[in-house]
Amino acid sequence: MNFTIHQLQLFLKVTETTSITRAAEEMYMTQPAVSVQLKKFQDQFEVPLTEVIGRKLYVTEFGKEVAILAQRVLLELDQINFRTQSYKGLLIGKLVISSVSTGKYVIPYFLSSFLEKNAGIDLALDVTNKRKVIDDLLQNKVDFALVSVLPEKLELEEEFLIENRLFLVGRKQQKHENKPLIYREDGSATRIAMEKYFNSDTVKHRKSITLTSNEAVKQAVMADIGISLLPLIGIKNELLNKQLHILEVDDLPVITSWRIVWLKGKKLTPVAQAFLDFVKTNKTEIINTHFRWYLEYE
Repeated sequence: MNFTIHQLQLFLKVTETTSITRAAEEMYMTQPAVSVQLKKFQDQFEVPLTEVIGRKLYVTEFGKEVAILAQRVLLELDQINFRTQSYKGLLIGKLVISSVSTGKYVIPYFLSSFLEKNAGIDLALDVTNKRKVIDDLLQNKVDFALVSVLPEKLELEEEFLIENRLFLVGRKQQKHENKPLIYREDGSATRIAMEKYFNSDTVKHRKSITLTSNEAVKQAVMADIGISLLPLIGIKNELLNKQLHILEVDDLPVITSWRIVWLKGKKLTPVAQAFLDFVKTNKTEIINTHFRWYLEYE
């Protein structure tokens, strides 16, 4: 066999996307160029790696096994590169993190100094919804995920970062009892926390609105459309500018925990391990520098 590293990378991308067109887009290549390389790779195997039924591409069982082995080969090649650079006193590579949407108020502060000290590291940070974050974890696409509630039925390791405090928030301090409740989409950790808090029969008959991002919920509350349970960490400026007000109600705030998580037993890359070590060593200083206002808020 005489396949190239580039062909392994292309084949993996095709198995991930199950589309030559999408693979070409993500690899910044033309579709014919990907097809040619994929055929050259396939020609080295007597058993089909993929098949097209109708107009849809499927990866065969053999192809899936080859993809797993190809991923291992590429990871080992990365290790050779990392080892070489480490002997030169450099840390290079990519750090891949998937974060739930409200994590954008947290994770940058744990990254900034680390990236500044390690200029050879590239960052891929995907701020997305909880469902996508869990999917990235399941498919082992990321080094770490940032969540405020641990996903169920996943064996994970974790590193606590900071408390996540959720308060009931409105445009005005008074007369909120009949305002609609503004929820995040199904599956969101914020929605789950809000549903647990508003679990009485009276509230179940109250008008509700569902929006698909924390920013959309915040803007709707600022427009006085309704009230919502929001993470304190994401509304600092709005509170200072009196665009939002924390409503005085019982049994709040709801408190969860921001933490980075990774699959149990996952072999961390040197870059990922270096970031985890950095967080453990510098966490207290980062919190005292950037989140003191948050911890002292009453």
